Amino acid sequence: MRRKIVKIDEAKCDGCGQCAEACAEGAIQIIEGKARLVSETYCDGLGDCLGECPQNAITIEEREAEAFDPNAVQQHLAEKPASPCPGTMSKRLGSLESRLTNWPVQLKLAPVSAPYFDGSPLLICADCAPFAFPDLHERFLAGKVLLVGCPKLDDAAFYQDKLVQIFSQNDIQSIEVLHMEVPCCFGLVHLVTEALKQAEKKIPLRITKIGIHGDVFEEE
Repeated sequence: MRRKIVKIDEAKCDGCGQCAEACAEGAIQIIEGKARLVSETYCDGLGDCLGECPQNAITIEEREAEAFDPNAVQQHLAEKPASPCPGTMSKRLGSLESRLTNWPVQLKLAPVSAPYFDGSPLLICADCAPFAFPDLHERFLAGKVLLVGCPKLDDAAFYQDKLVQIFSQNDIQSIEVLHMEVPCCFGLVHLVTEALKQAEKKIPLRITKIGIHGDVFEEE
């Protein structure tokens, strides 16, 4: 049948997730960092999501589509897992005080295909480093996309595999690894260098070490 249904421009979508939260039928989900229409039968075409998109990536079009099925919607909502925490939605940020330009920053949560990776310098930071170096925003973070993690307490193998995907699938300008002077923290350097080898990408890499008293005493 021919009817009105939402259309998502993925080139404009930044994966913020506001449209998915606004869709009472659960027709839109964030998949690989982009809003996607998961089923035509879930979309009633009324466009509750339109006003929630800050990028104007959603419109209503009239085309051939499956009929809206309220029974299927009820079953879908009953089986649908709880909505992800808004803190995991990828987005660009900006303020006068903070130099943070992206969210989420935790390596485990960051979408591999998040739009903020392309064309950006990347700072991969040990999660303890900001506590030792209070001026991290001005000295290291300005103008960069941030990822944080702990090579000792987190799943290092998972991190390395994810970094391979991020390096392979995005046009990253440069990488800086910021780690603490303690031996276990150097594992972050190992994860990044190995991931670059596996990704077979020649991305300029800089290694910076922070002392436990906040001094920068070694740079490569």
